[in-house]
Amino acid sequence: MASPDNVYFILTKNSERSPFRQAGSIFFMPYYKYKSEINKSPPPLKLRMSLINYYSGMEYDLEANDMEQLSVQEVELLQALPDDAERLRCFRERHDLQAAKQLVIGTEVTVEEAGKKLRGVIRYIGPIREATFVFPVPGFFFGIELQGPDRGKGRCDGTDRNVRYFKCDKNCGIFAPFNRVSSLLPSVQEPSLQSQGLELGDRVTYFIDNKCRHGMVLALLEMDGRCFVQISTDKDESGKTGGEVRIPLEEVIKGELPAGVESMDVDTPPEADTDYLYMGLSLNSMVEVTLGLGNTYGIIRWIGKLPDRSETMVGLELEDDKGVSDGTFKGQRYFNCPMKRALFVKLSSCRPDSRFQSTSSNHNEKMQSEDTDQTDHSTAELQTVPPMSTEQVEQLLTGRMKGIQGHCNSCYMDAALFSLFSCSSVLDSMLFKSTTPQDAPIQRTLLNDIVNPLRSNGFVEGRHIMKLRQQLQKHGYSQSFTTDEKDPEEFLSVIMHHILALDPLIKLSAAGKVQESYCYQIFLDQNHRLVLPTVQQLLEHSFHSAGLKLAEVPSCLILQMPRFGKKFKMFDKIIPSLELDVTDLLSEGPQQCMVCGTLAWVECIDCFKDPLFSPTGFKVFCGKCSEQVHSHPQRLSHKPESLEIPKGYVERKNPHTMIRDKMELFAVLCIETSHYVSFVKYGPNTEDWIFFDSMADRQGETDGFNIPEVHPCPEVGEYLKMSPSELAHQAPRDMKGVAKRLFCDAYMYLYQSTTMCLYR
Repeated sequence: MASPDNVYFILTKNSERSPFRQAGSIFFMPYYKYKSEINKSPPPLKLRMSLINYYSGMEYDLEANDMEQLSVQEVELLQALPDDAERLRCFRERHDLQAAKQLVIGTEVTVEEAGKKLRGVIRYIGPIREATFVFPVPGFFFGIELQGPDRGKGRCDGTDRNVRYFKCDKNCGIFAPFNRVSSLLPSVQEPSLQSQGLELGDRVTYFIDNKCRHGMVLALLEMDGRCFVQISTDKDESGKTGGEVRIPLEEVIKGELPAGVESMDVDTPPEADTDYLYMGLSLNSMVEVTLGLGNTYGIIRWIGKLPDRSETMVGLELEDDKGVSDGTFKGQRYFNCPMKRALFVKLSSCRPDSRFQSTSSNHNEKMQSEDTDQTDHSTAELQTVPPMSTEQVEQLLTGRMKGIQGHCNSCYMDAALFSLFSCSSVLDSMLFKSTTPQDAPIQRTLLNDIVNPLRSNGFVEGRHIMKLRQQLQKHGYSQSFTTDEKDPEEFLSVIMHHILALDPLIKLSAAGKVQESYCYQIFLDQNHRLVLPTVQQLLEHSFHSAGLKLAEVPSCLILQMPRFGKKFKMFDKIIPSLELDVTDLLSEGPQQCMVCGTLAWVECIDCFKDPLFSPTGFKVFCGKCSEQVHSHPQRLSHKPESLEIPKGYVERKNPHTMIRDKMELFAVLCIETSHYVSFVKYGPNTEDWIFFDSMADRQGETDGFNIPEVHPCPEVGEYLKMSPSELAHQAPRDMKGVAKRLFCDAYMYLYQSTTMCLYR
């Protein structure tokens, strides 16, 4: 699905320079990048964006005046239209698109099929294709069950490609994009409900068995032609506090209750405790409230007075979809958050999040969110703890409640930080480099609250990770850093590039120009013959197909595997390369002839995929060997190119033995069903591996906490010693321990150069 962390645009003019830049195409860029660009003075004339389809990692510079912004819902609806011209027409005319945004399940509609309009009822709204490498954001379709005389004129029974989305009789179902669907009613839902004056968040009185009860409107529904109100109750039918009910609209009365009778939508703490519980709460405080279905947790995003209310109110962004809006109340916007994550309650109804309470007797200390730039480290000199040694890992880092404690979709950040800093110092420079006063608190949090405790105690509390996430969100890099899942590379890019302004880790040479980046996404052309590849092979094939070389040996090389998002994997298994030989990937420097071992003079791109040669390494030759190799009839058409050789090497009569430039693997991030974990190589032996999961177990339910765990996984070493043919015959389900996750679910490989990190 489309992500709220991106900003989406539709191109309104064709481009003659690229077939991918056609009017009606949809492009996107991360929200934090967009915000940074538009705040520049003067605003940029062009924006650098990625095409939403045919994903290749390519970015395009597009005229800002040729783009119009889309909402996430509009993107999902427009993506169902395969034709760019039709997509642009629907966007410009707006009527069908606006009407489609109001359609809900249960709405009676007509659907256009083979030139005829058929009557039906919407039974499903959503994608009917899995996200793929080519189409990462599938369009939303309407699943419609035909009614009355039009039954039997459909195409399915609610299934598409053997996947069931709703159930109906044979040939009574149709899946259609929004431009073929029209509501039978003048309006779908809102007028009939709003004509009664009800809106989300209203206090209401309702009746069950002629008994008067009270609550708050959570949702307005229309089912089978009737209007219903979903209510968070003050007392349920049994007289117990809490619950949710669905009541017919005609049995609900809007209105404030007389003084002394009104009970707010959440339980209010005892009066004796009220002062200390809420007087210290402020913006970005982490709080909990008690709704009808139990405790709910969130972050204060707004504090103030609402119309017709005298009490101080707060707008909460909840962790789960238990709210009533996206930050609006009665048509007025107070803050931004994902749909159904916002809830407006009395400030006095909020309590500090008990999951992060310490044993301290200082109540104000317990109340405050960790999101503050004024920490007790503000004047202290930054000091570091060295990475854990092999012995320290075994003594301090393994076991339950070890590593970094996960909380609320933080696993991407937990796994990345654990991988980078637990046993490696390759990026420690970012912890000490000078930074702006605005970003210094983030650097202090990273060092003093996360890296140092991890290395000295083997454990980091989840509240410190939440503090870092709040600081990132406060600085405007994403509106959902504290709540939503993200990718590790997005987090690392924000920290290294936008916050700490670290020099790019990777410098790529292409066509005489140098490009810089912090991580490298491996892409392969469609003609590769790899089946069970090593990381070495993947990197070489990716560089070969893209015409890239390394301008210099990086101190740290972060590689993303060839997959898209959390579902699409190109290979069932990938063999980790414990050492990555980058000698042949360098644009400059002496190289050895692959045949005789002397100084190489030429490189042949055409020989790279020749099955006669080794499956790894670029194909470089000395003059004599190149002549012999290319005298073969099958290679006469090859065009070897001269290598750039340092002048000092050319002038030597007897060059010194050439040293290979190699990098060592120190960590791997893996993903399975949207959950990130990591493997860390902590010692010199093949079996010196540990596995980290920030959410390995949990104590309690919604008001509980996650239990992180780190444990040795020497079985990984057993599989690394196997030959490729042996590994190919290993069924993933039969692999020992957690080895399957390393070989089958690898997402990101982290390599370091112990030599180059001394100079960076």
